[in-house]
Amino acid sequence: MENQNILEVHGLCKKYKKFALEQVDLVLPKGCIMGFVGENGAGKTTTLKCILDIAHRDSGSVDIFGQDSRKADMEDIGVVFVEMNYQQDITGNNINTMYRNIYRNWQEDTFFGYLDRFGIDRKKAYKTASRGMQLKLQLAVALSHRARLLLLDEPTSGLDPVVRDEMLEIFQDFIMDEEHSILFSTHITSDLEKIADYVVMIHEGRVIFSEQKDTLLYQYGIWKGNDSSLAKLPKNAVLAVSRSGFGVSALVNREKLGRNFEAERPSIDEIMLHLIKGEQIWAE
Repeated sequence: MENQNILEVHGLCKKYKKFALEQVDLVLPKGCIMGFVGENGAGKTTTLKCILDIAHRDSGSVDIFGQDSRKADMEDIGVVFVEMNYQQDITGNNINTMYRNIYRNWQEDTFFGYLDRFGIDRKKAYKTASRGMQLKLQLAVALSHRARLLLLDEPTSGLDPVVRDEMLEIFQDFIMDEEHSILFSTHITSDLEKIADYVVMIHEGRVIFSEQKDTLLYQYGIWKGNDSSLAKLPKNAVLAVSRSGFGVSALVNREKLGRNFEAERPSIDEIMLHLIKGEQIWAE
């Protein structure tokens, strides 16, 4: 039976002097978009680099298209990294010439079509472009060699809301045939709420949750009140508690909370903030 997962990561570990990825697991099915979230330094970029074997993993497995990632055809993977930079004087025309000689499946018309769509002057030097334009140029490359998997590190960072919305439409179009998938890290969780099928949260090198987005937003809730009313909640329903001058809020499991207590539908931001900054309860 054909493997329906385009990417599988199991038990991924990578240790540095002051940081370590520990037992990272994630599974990305075909035809899906997975958002990868966590605070700065949580391990998102390191995980992506290990998937690409830019950073060599210490242990664990990474399979892409059903085989070890180190044997995968990199032409099938489109990549955008925040820290990835081209030679400063390179232009869109230069990039087209370069990749035409690198990728077997390079699509010149597609590339120039994206440059026109993104408003990128193909004769303009890379160094003169804004950060947002540089990201759009990288994305144009990633989308122009018939990649089946996109690995994107903050692809909408620095883009205005209108352009970001256009990018999200492009991502949705990319997976429409259910043979392509996207894994992208982001701090803009509202983007995930619009288009993600799965959300993975990493904190201090460990995956805190990996869930279908709709399940995540249905399963969790935000309860608000005070300490005396908090004490009345079912203890196995409370995952994390935050206190402020406005009162007490708790991240809860809505199913375990029961019908006698009300909880608001959370945003992904609220779930993250409670799990990272709140008092950890970790209901079982």
